[in-house]
Amino acid sequence: MVSRIDRKQVVDTALRLLNEVGLDGLTLRRIAKELNVQAPALYWHFKNKQELLDEMATEMFRRMKWPRLSPDGREADGSARTWQDTLLACARALRRELLAYRDGGKVFSGTRLTDESHAAPTDRLLGRLTAEGFTPTEAVRAWWTVYNFTIGLVIEEQSIHPDPENPADRDPAYDLEGRARRLGEKHPLAAAAGWEMFGDVEAGFEAGLRIIVAGVEATRSGGRPGPV
Repeated sequence: MVSRIDRKQVVDTALRLLNEVGLDGLTLRRIAKELNVQAPALYWHFKNKQELLDEMATEMFRRMKWPRLSPDGREADGSARTWQDTLLACARALRRELLAYRDGGKVFSGTRLTDESHAAPTDRLLGRLTAEGFTPTEAVRAWWTVYNFTIGLVIEEQSIHPDPENPADRDPAYDLEGRARRLGEKHPLAAAAGWEMFGDVEAGFEAGLRIIVAGVEATRSGGRPGPV
């Protein structure tokens, strides 16, 4: 017996349903119903939900619109992109793609990519950094730090603004004024922190990136042996 649906149909349907029902509501049974097949038909392609999530994350990666990356940092118009610009642009591209899906950060976090589609953009990014004097280890650690910060922030951001179709809508649990009233008298700094953490998330993302890039710049060896 051969399934009349293919792997790509299952993944595309799962990603579309993700925006409707979220990660908790995304079940193999729900996907099968959407495809008008019996749930066992999906097991021709995926042994379990985790295998499906791995493929969904991989497809999300394939769809990402990465910035042009070349060792000399030159754009089509001849302008130059610094290595700092490169890291920032890659982080923004990653965040933008994850925010396109409800619970996109959770889907992407902890999954294993199922093919080598990530290898070429990763090579270009690391090549851009090593061309600027980063050692391979420094280049990997710089991107790995930016990458994990971005995914972690998106997970938090999507708990505040869960609907990708209405990104301005806020989960009622994040009532900043109510939080400030409860904490303000005894814990004024914690009260003020809420506005920074859960208010303008995009501003917090950009500020966090600047902190990371400054740290990368301050600690890299520039191609010379670092301090022992």
